[in-house]
Amino acid sequence: MDTKKFNSLLGSMTTLSEVTNLLNERGYTKNLNLESTHLVCEGSEMKLFPGEFIVDKHYRFEGPSDPGDEAIVFAISSSKHHLKGVLINGYGVSSESISDEMIQALDERNTENKA
Repeated sequence: MDTKKFNSLLGSMTTLSEVTNLLNERGYTKNLNLESTHLVCEGSEMKLFPGEFIVDKHYRFEGPSDPGDEAIVFAISSSKHHLKGVLINGYGVSSESISDEMIQALDERNTENKA
């Protein structure tokens, strides 16, 4: 599936689970967790530091009335670690405190859009 068609499909999706399921089908199979200075691959001790991964695409979800429903889904790849994964993180009031390097590393504008 080409990127334009894939992004078109994502544009019609409204739930976090629909997006994560489609990303999983596209090979983003690892679950990633955000730490203040790096990402951690769930189920292993693998750490991905800024410069070792790129954000291929991100998707924002805003709850209509509950700020707790706000989240960002990141499609992340790492050629160094040979993986593609998904990071789901809240934003706004529930956002994590992360380093400036991590903020810059999670900025999709510094990467190519592959997802």
